[in-house]
Amino acid sequence: MSDPNDEIHDPCAGCTGRRDFLREAAGIAVALLVGLGAGREQAEAQALGVAPVRALAFGEQKATYPVPAADGVTIDREREVIVVRWQGKAYAFALSCPHQRTMLRWQEGDGRFQCPKHHSRYRPDGTFISGRATRGMDRYPVLLEGGKLVVDLARPIRQDRDRAAWTAAFAAV
Repeated sequence: MSDPNDEIHDPCAGCTGRRDFLREAAGIAVALLVGLGAGREQAEAQALGVAPVRALAFGEQKATYPVPAADGVTIDREREVIVVRWQGKAYAFALSCPHQRTMLRWQEGDGRFQCPKHHSRYRPDGTFISGRATRGMDRYPVLLEGGKLVVDLARPIRQDRDRAAWTAAFAAV
């Protein structure tokens, strides 16, 4: 007869602990892989420089800009346009924050745009990160014509009103 104080060995008792450990380890591994990808993207964004630019031509609410030679941010203060080349795409944005129309600033050290008034933050592709704004930066339609970017300033696209057009508003470079 066995003593009730003796421990009974159950070969499956530790299985739950091992399964939990493996599940947690897999979750950590996935998080690290995702984090490494996000870290690479963040490092690329931080490397973007900023420079002033002037439209090569302007007429009929269209402005023509040189295609940036490398990833970077150019700002046309006269027309209040931001031109960004990032990850093989060229974008054009309104210079003002969609929340209360304050002029956005490029935060080179952080690799993002930020509104100085309420601190809304945006990725280089205009995607909203955080802050009081509730949507991405306003994009303009962009075409690549004759080696130049043609920006249609008459048609700003709001992410919350036409997500498909907003998502498609870039030129592959």
